[in-house]
Amino acid sequence: MNGIVTVGAFSVALHPLLPWWMLAALGGAYGALILFALARQARGTLWRVVAGLLITGALLDPSLLQEQRAYQRDVAVVLVDRSPSQNLSNRAQETNAALAEVKRQLAAFPDLDVRVIEGGGGPDTSEKGTELIGALQRGLADVPLKRLAGVIAISDGQVHDLPAIPSQNAGNVLGFDAPIHLLLTGDPKKGDRRLMLTEAPSFGLVGKPVELKFRIDDLGSDNTGSAMVTIRRDGQSLPPVTVPVGEEQTVQLPIEHGGQNVFEITAEDGPQEITKVNNTAVLSVNGVRDRLKVLLISGEPYPGERVWRNLLKSDPSVDLIHFTILRPPNKQDATPINELALISFPIDELFDIKLKQFDLIIFDRFQHLGILPDEYFFHIVDYVKNGGAVLESAGPSSAGQFSLYRTPLSEIFSAAPTGDVLTQGFRPQLTDVGKRHPVTADLAKSDEEAAHWGRWFRQIVATTRGGNTLMTGADGLPLLVLDHVGKGRVAELFSDQLWLWSKGFEGGGPQAELIRRVGHWLMQEPELEEEALSATVIDGRLEVERRSLGAQPATVDATMPDGRVLKLPLTDIGHGKATAQTAAPDQGLYRVSDGTREAFAASGALNSLEFRDPRASAAPMKPLIDATGGGVQVYEDSGWPVIRRVSAKSERSGRGWFGLKQNEDYVVTGIDQSPLIPAWAALLLSLGAVLLAWKREGR
Repeated sequence: MNGIVTVGAFSVALHPLLPWWMLAALGGAYGALILFALARQARGTLWRVVAGLLITGALLDPSLLQEQRAYQRDVAVVLVDRSPSQNLSNRAQETNAALAEVKRQLAAFPDLDVRVIEGGGGPDTSEKGTELIGALQRGLADVPLKRLAGVIAISDGQVHDLPAIPSQNAGNVLGFDAPIHLLLTGDPKKGDRRLMLTEAPSFGLVGKPVELKFRIDDLGSDNTGSAMVTIRRDGQSLPPVTVPVGEEQTVQLPIEHGGQNVFEITAEDGPQEITKVNNTAVLSVNGVRDRLKVLLISGEPYPGERVWRNLLKSDPSVDLIHFTILRPPNKQDATPINELALISFPIDELFDIKLKQFDLIIFDRFQHLGILPDEYFFHIVDYVKNGGAVLESAGPSSAGQFSLYRTPLSEIFSAAPTGDVLTQGFRPQLTDVGKRHPVTADLAKSDEEAAHWGRWFRQIVATTRGGNTLMTGADGLPLLVLDHVGKGRVAELFSDQLWLWSKGFEGGGPQAELIRRVGHWLMQEPELEEEALSATVIDGRLEVERRSLGAQPATVDATMPDGRVLKLPLTDIGHGKATAQTAAPDQGLYRVSDGTREAFAASGALNSLEFRDPRASAAPMKPLIDATGGGVQVYEDSGWPVIRRVSAKSERSGRGWFGLKQNEDYVVTGIDQSPLIPAWAALLLSLGAVLLAWKREGR
């Protein structure tokens, strides 16, 4: 068993000639003899001690080891902030000039390796801000931290992933003992105005306003005065408001339609402006309907009546009122009064007083038997032209003299029965228009799947004079026809056997999805518009979708938040859809136009963390800089800082200079070994000590 004792570059290695236990036993016995001699006050004891030590040293066989060391170069890190706020004013030019100067000074130190780490950018800066410390830690993953001489950060100081500084051991907060210095870019004396949304809704009820709370601050000033705020909804200006600076304000935003309502709120320029990006906030509010009210009138009981009722009741957003006409008022029979309906059909209330409260009216195998006077049919026509919706599910009676098509409702129908009824098996099929219309486009994944839908066995023969025929039945005759009438919509289904699909006959079909989509199209849900343009920003990319029943345009115009206009080529992906994409790195409002329609997309967080405070300031990083012994330098104050090498125990920064620590790290490349005392010399010295002890004792 060997032992090594190291002092600096030198060490002593022991190679005992006897086992340690034997040396210990001999040493103990010899020590006892020495103690006995001391007790007897024998002469020559000192020389006996010297002789024992020399003999012990010879038995240990010591040798001197000298390490051959190769000192390692330290690592100096230049941490460059490339976040969006660094592009404001002339900060980018200052950053590049500072980087060149720092690299020039560091190149003068032969014992330094220089590593440049750039960070703070990326598509998440709007929400996460400048993450410079994370970039530093990733860049140092392969660097031995004991070789780190220091970090020189070139930044505006607005860093958002700074670690918490503990009350104890603050100097080693990032896992290394090296200074972090800040070379500040930008003018720290300049202020800025910002608009902050303090409470913003994500959805609202169509036809009802929502509340938005916001605040305007003038950073770097007394934060007083007033400012005018303009609001735009889907590109259309709303009345401006003037509000005091520094106080939270509340405004009402109208929700006019379902789907995304995009609001752009802009504050006028302040007394000082670094950027106007944070003067504008973009808010997207999803408009939803508060309980869709549907009136279902069944002309007579039949197997499909309950299917209609169940389909509508299964939608939690639908309030259904259902009436079935069991007996017309002109029918006279001997039915006892107690067997008739307890509630009479409220014609006046439904078709006069409360008609406009309904979002959709469904006539299911309804017969015109004098129940409704023509006056009420005229009310329904006006209701549709002013934005209402009607769905007619035709039965056998629709082909005869009691058809709804023989009432004033014929004005709003784009197809009409001929009087014939076909009773033969057929499979509903999508037309070319139906394969592009959002109501039916992807009801079937393929033509083969549609070919296996279950058959129906009755169809009312009809001819069309307008509208869009989405499905055909027997002999290619119109089966499902949709049309726009004024501000409203009308749908006609020329068969009463949809219920066969719900029963799973011959495999059934997508009856629930078909009725859901028809109903929502009638109620003008944006996602089912056949001619539409939409835009969204996802993961830093602007995605555009154009839906049309006809030919698609070749391009669309996209206006970026900075005012640039790009022409984006559209790619047809089938089912009446064409798409386009482009990078959307900037936060703000994106506008897309195909020449007739416009779409809007909001990008970024409601209150961008990156531009929440765009001022140049060392305050956010000051606790970390102080904890590591670093310093701060503003170029405008005294020019570039001087970079020095300092010892581990020295000050690390001072007025006009940054210090980089000398770590003196090394690796051992070899070892020289030589005996500390030759064996013959130890023997001679030991014998000499014994002789001197014997001579002294003999006196």
